[in-house]
Formats: sequence, C-alpha cells, structure tokens
Amino acid sequence: MNALNLSVFLSLALVAYCVPISQVTQQDESFAKNYLKQFFNMTEVTGPTARRGFSAVTLKLMEMQKFFGLQITGTLDANTLDVMKKPRCGVPDEKIARFATFDGYKWDKNSLTYRIENYTPDMSTAEVDDSIDKALQVWARVTPLRFTRIYSGTADIMVSFGRQEHGDFYPFDGPDGILAHAFPPSPGIGGDAHFDEDETFTFRSDRGYVLFLVAAHEFGHSLGLSHSDDPGALMYPVYSYSNPDTFVLPRDDVNGIQHLYGECTSPNPDTVEPGPTAPPTPDACDSTMTLDAVATLRGEMLFFKDRFFWRSYPQSVTPQQTLITNFWPQAPVKIDAAYESQISDTVLLFKGRKVWAFRGYDLVRGYPKPISRLGLPKTVSKVNAALYDVHSRKTLFFVGDQYYSYDETKKTMDRGFPKNVDETFSSMTSTVTAAFQYRGFTYLYSGPYMYEYSMRSGRLFRVLRNSYFLRCTNY
Repeated sequence: MNALNLSVFLSLALVAYCVPISQVTQQDESFAKNYLKQFFNMTEVTGPTARRGFSAVTLKLMEMQKFFGLQITGTLDANTLDVMKKPRCGVPDEKIARFATFDGYKWDKNSLTYRIENYTPDMSTAEVDDSIDKALQVWARVTPLRFTRIYSGTADIMVSFGRQEHGDFYPFDGPDGILAHAFPPSPGIGGDAHFDEDETFTFRSDRGYVLFLVAAHEFGHSLGLSHSDDPGALMYPVYSYSNPDTFVLPRDDVNGIQHLYGECTSPNPDTVEPGPTAPPTPDACDSTMTLDAVATLRGEMLFFKDRFFWRSYPQSVTPQQTLITNFWPQAPVKIDAAYESQISDTVLLFKGRKVWAFRGYDLVRGYPKPISRLGLPKTVSKVNAALYDVHSRKTLFFVGDQYYSYDETKKTMDRGFPKNVDETFSSMTSTVTAAFQYRGFTYLYSGPYMYEYSMRSGRLFRVLRNSYFLRCTNY
C-alpha cells in the first residue's frame, strides 16, 4: 500500500500482560516477515551488510522495536510479536519521529469545504453532524484553517460510511480491525474520509468507537499529517478512548499541523476561538520530572505520570510508554499512588479519596471504593505513595509526613500508626511522592530524587535520580 495514497486508522488492542512464548513457531516467523514487509518496507538485503550477519529481518525488527518503544534486540520476542498482532494502521511506520507529514502533501488554501454523503444508523443524524463538525474544529482552533459544510457537489473533504469493498479499492475488514481511512490532500479522492459501517460508532459512550475521536484522527490525515510515534498523540496509529467533552489536542499534534499551516491568524468574526491544548507527553529524559507513582507488576516496573505510564522489563533498559486507559480502560489518570498486592494478585491505583483494584485488565468487583474502607481515617483526602513490603506482607501508605501500616492478610490497619516517616526512614523529611520495593531494597521518591533504604534497618544507602530505574533512551 502506498503511504502517500492512503491512511488507515485502526482499533486499539489493549496492551497485554507479558506472557512468555515458549517457542516461536514457523507460522509466527512467517507472520513477522509479512508484517515487516508491509509496514516497514522490508526487502532482501545483500552485499556487505548481509555478509556481516545482519539479515533483513534483524534490521527491520530493530526498526520496528524502536518505533514502538520496545527493547531493541533484533529478535522476535514475546513483546514484539504481541505488538505485531495488534489491530493497527495499514500505513507503513517508516518515520521514526514524533509528528510526521506526507511529504509535499498539504492544501494550498486555508478555506476548505466538507460534505457528509451518508450516515451511520448507529447514531442520530444530529449526533453525526455534531461529531464531524467538532472533529474538524479540533484542527481549526490551532491553525488558520476554516471549514464550511456544503450539501451537494464535490467538497474538499467528502465524508462517507461504507463496508467491505466500498469503491476506493481499499476494502474494510468487518467489525474491529480497520475503523476508517482517509487520503492526504490531492486532487480527486484526496482529503476524503471513509468510515467502516461494520463498526459500532457512538456519540459519547466508551462502548464502541467514539466517532468524534476517529474522525478527528482521520481529518489529521485529510490535512496532510501522517502517524506519530508519540503514544499520547491523536495521530498515534491506534484508537484510544478519551472523553469527547474534555478532549484537548495534544502538543505533538499541534506542532505537526502548525508545521504545515502555521498558527492561528488574527481574530475575525469567522474565526474559531482558540482552544486549550494538552501538555507534552511526559519524557523519561526530563531530569526534573516528579513521578506520580511507581509500582511493580509481575516482575515489571510501572512508572506513572499524568495520563501515561512506562512499563520497564527486567531484561530491558528501554521502557515502553503507553496511556493508562489503554491498559486499564476503567482506571483514573493522574493518580496519586499505586502498588501491587502479591497476595491478591492485583494492582491498586489511588486517586483522591478512592482506590481502584485491577486483576489483569479487569476492575475487581466492588471497586472503586473509598480509601477509608482500608481503615484510613476519613480525614485523609489522598494517599501520596504506597509500598508493599514482601517480608512483612504489610503495605505502607504515605500521607504527608506520616505513614500507616496495612495488614494485607487481615485486611486491617495495624495499631500504633500513623508514625512519622523519618522515624523509620532516616533523613526522609520531605513528602514521599512515590515508593516501591525492588530486590530487597525500599525506594522512596521525593520530587526528582529517589532514596534507597534497607527496610529492616531503615538505613539510607544512596540518593539517586529518577532516571536510575526509568532510563532515558535518547542516545
């Protein structure tokens, strides 16, 4: 498929827990080769490179692993195969960068027209109209672009719903998989956006696919943007639910569209009022970053910040960043604390006066619940950090300059608490912002620093930067 001719937006496959693959089958290898040929332009390699032992598969696997933030090994491992098997966009992911554009493809005017040719029965006509209009305004708010709807004739952006083979030689594939596709600016079909009628489109519900979100992504292609490898970007290749009423365009997308069309011009009666934009996606290389929470999960480390978290595997120095709601759709974002309960095989996330518990992808029945149900006083408005101690099987909840001890077996708070943090952990006089335990040591975070303690003695061994475990990979 020619990346300059078609852009396809596909559904989200939730990130799975890391399940080891005992043996990569011949079928897996064949699937991986076809994937790399289709999406990373793999061709047979000959000459000096091949003679040095770097096969085409190895080179392209490394390229693919880099794009998706995986461990760069050049081998077909469990995580790489898992990503390959996700429903995804049909456009090649050859550009290893944040926002990307279809080189040379942009409109040479700022006033564009659009026409809705037909409607999906999943939604009312008014809901479709509203979704399409608001999806276009996402881009109008940050550029000089303006969109006018017409009801007959040929518009710059023709919007239609269809299923299977629908007249453009790029058939849809039935429910899930491909959600929609759009063509970059050019004469004829350029700019048009097609939506798969076999999908269930919704106006506001998180069940099915929110048409506004799908359309906003597709119109990015209609205006000349390709895909971004920023997992927080609207132009990331996979669908991710967010509340349409609170949606703001991520910074990476703003940078991309303004690269093509510039910023908003001076206000006039026809100008759309500029809207807010989301902050940049958190960067593991930001030495000043304060993490929201840190937890372990079945041998992995999880680092939470805003809407995102990084997954770090023991065998890898390359953390994989994703949206919290991609992993746990029912989870809160910008959490206060998190920890893994090995007794119940759950991960608990805290925000404000509530706690959520997840087993696998699923929210445990009865959650979210008030943190007071754990035995914390009702006067506690938030937990700053949480830490599970594998030796005592107790969980410590840090609240301000104090901490509580929770018995995971009895499911009750221990008597004699709260205690001052520095009573147990020497020299820790500032607020603990995140905490976890790893290989017999306890790590307490305060701002951009991490303090390494012996849990048994409370002795402080080292003061480290956040980057000690959450590695910067910009090299």
